[in-house]
Formats: sequence, C-alpha cells, structure tokens
Amino acid sequence: MSYRDGIAPHGMQLINRIATPEQRQEFLAKADDLPRVQLDERAVSDLEMIAIGAFSPLTGFMAQADYDRVVADMRLANGLPWSIPITLSVEEAIASSLTEGSLIRLDDPSGRFIGVLELTQKYRYDKTTEAINVYRTDDAKHPGVQVVYNQGEINLAGPIWLLQREAHPQFPAYQIDPAQSRQMFKEKGWKTIVGFQTRNPIHRAHEYIQKCAMETVDGLFLHPLVGATKDDDIPADVRMRCYEIILEHYYPQERVILAINPAAMRYAGPREAIFHAIVRKNYGCTHFIVGRDHAGVGDYYGTYDAQHIFDEFESAELGIVPMKFEHAFYCTRTESMATTKTSPSTPAERVHLSGTKVREMLRRGELPPPQFSRPEVAAELARAMRSPLTVTS
Repeated sequence: MSYRDGIAPHGMQLINRIATPEQRQEFLAKADDLPRVQLDERAVSDLEMIAIGAFSPLTGFMAQADYDRVVADMRLANGLPWSIPITLSVEEAIASSLTEGSLIRLDDPSGRFIGVLELTQKYRYDKTTEAINVYRTDDAKHPGVQVVYNQGEINLAGPIWLLQREAHPQFPAYQIDPAQSRQMFKEKGWKTIVGFQTRNPIHRAHEYIQKCAMETVDGLFLHPLVGATKDDDIPADVRMRCYEIILEHYYPQERVILAINPAAMRYAGPREAIFHAIVRKNYGCTHFIVGRDHAGVGDYYGTYDAQHIFDEFESAELGIVPMKFEHAFYCTRTESMATTKTSPSTPAERVHLSGTKVREMLRRGELPPPQFSRPEVAAELARAMRSPLTVTS
C-alpha cells in the first residue's frame, strides 16, 4: 500500500487481521475441536483494534520480548515507540492446558466464537512492575492497576485473526476503521488532520481547543472512545448524542469527521497519551491534541505530564505532531474562551468545572452554566441523567 497521499501507519504497514471468507470457514469448521479462551470486554476491544490495524504494527498479543521492553522503555523489541502493553492474560490453570504452536479459539464474554490466536508463547510477568512503570503507581484503587492485579498470571502471545468485522451494535454509522478514514481524508483532499480523543461529553473547553487546532489544519477527526470505561463515566450513547448535537449547531460540518474509537480506556495518563497519538496516526491523523491531564484519573498524574512525555521521543520516530493546549476556561473579563496564555484574568474571573462537578450538578437537576456547556448539550446531559434507560458502555 502506498502512503504517498497520507501519513504512513506506525511501522509503515497498516495491519489487517480480519479473516477472509475462506479462512473464516476453515476456522468455523475447527471450532468445536479448538481449546477455548474467553475474553473480557477489554480483550475483545484489543482483538478488534489489532485486526483493523488501529494497533499497527501489532499483529497479535505481545510476546515477552516486546512486553518487557514496552514496560521498561516504551518501545517494542525492534525499538519502535510503543507505550502500553497489549496482552492476553489468563489464569495459570487455563495456560497449562494450552500448547504453544496450536490454534486457540477466542470467545467473547457471551461465549460466541469471534477470533483465533496462533499461540506462539506463554510467559509469566510481574504485575507490580507493570503497574509502577505503565501507570506510575501500584495503588490498587487506580482503575488501570486494578485491571492488571485482577487478571491472570500468564500472558498468551501470538498473531490473531478476527473472524468477521461486524457492525457496532450501537453506532454502526460511526464505525470508521483506519483504512476507511484514510480513504475519506484522501477524498476530501485533507493533507493535515488533527485527532481528538475523549471519553467525556464535549464541552466549551473541548470546543475551544479543537477550533484553535482547526485553524491550522485541513480537518478534525473527532474520535471518542466507546470501549470499556469506568462505571462512573458518562455512558457512550449519551456522549455520542452530545457530539451529534454540537456538530450540528456549532461546527462547519464539511471540516469534521465523527467516528468511534472502539478501544478500552487504560487511564494510564502520560503513557496513554503516547498510545492514543500512535493509534490516531494509524487512522491517518497527522496531528493530535493533548490537553490537560490527558487520559488521567484522580490525582495520579501531574496536570501536564501527558504533554511532557512527548519530549522523551524524537518527533520523527513518533511520526505525529502533538498539539499541546493548556487548561481552557471561560474568561468573564474578556467574555470569551481562553487559557492563561491569552487571558489577563484572575482565577476568580475564570469559569471551569470538572467532569465530576458537572455530573453532581446534573444529578441534582441543575444545568451547567452556558459558559461551560452549550445549552443544547447541557439539556441532553440532564435528560440522560434523569432517564433510567440510559445504555452503559
């Protein structure tokens, strides 16, 4: 594949591990005879992200050489930057029943056959080392660390195949895989594209930094994450309605593409910022917005640690340009959105609310102020918070 008309994927090749119809029939014929491993929600997301090329150059779950170097140095064994281990962990009893060199049937949480692992290696790993290096804490209350501590002791490694790329059950219209997004950018004539990662409903600060970025690039790839998140995060269906509303009323529609990111959140702060940038590079983005406390949770990371970590890599080896923004707020003195770089205001003249405070307001039946959230978005959030039928993600 030529990348003359767009940014090259990470590792120079866009991976495709979706089984052909012939391969799929071959796997299905063997289904009842293959040993099984049941995946959780995050592993299902990882399987899909590998298969569609979003995790290029990975072709499967990491072998020990890649895992060890990623945890220690944020690089794959070949030296390519990579910051988050992508592993399939199982209990020792399950691992002992599996033979290296064999095919493993991968089932989703409901027991449905969705993929195949060509098992090349089984290996032990140190959970505490992974927690401290990747998440910068060994605190079991951290949601990412909690996942590591609760998973199995043995990692299974090897290339994977996804049996079939199925339409997303909630957002089929926004399921745009990397090969598609790259084609869409080409058709639009976009040479420079900025990606935006979010797991929260869009608010005025997001809008401000997105539009600042849009002044210097051809298009915005608004790419909300809809995989597994914390229980107290706003559900994906609510967030998507908010994006639809704000794009309809406040954005030039010909310069924005809204698509879902089916990945799961790790809450790994700085390391996840690098990871998110690499993923958007694979989707064809040339630039990536990194704001305040990107992919953070609680007080585990410094406000701008996720920006500083980009300085640990040469720009050419990451291959995507980080666009770093300070915390945006509504300035009552200038009556506009701003940051400390552009506003002469005192702290008392700045309106900014955390996602936690907004959720508390909505549960009390209060709407966030228009300086924080567009009225149409606030109304949608309030309606969703009152509804017992909201679908979680």
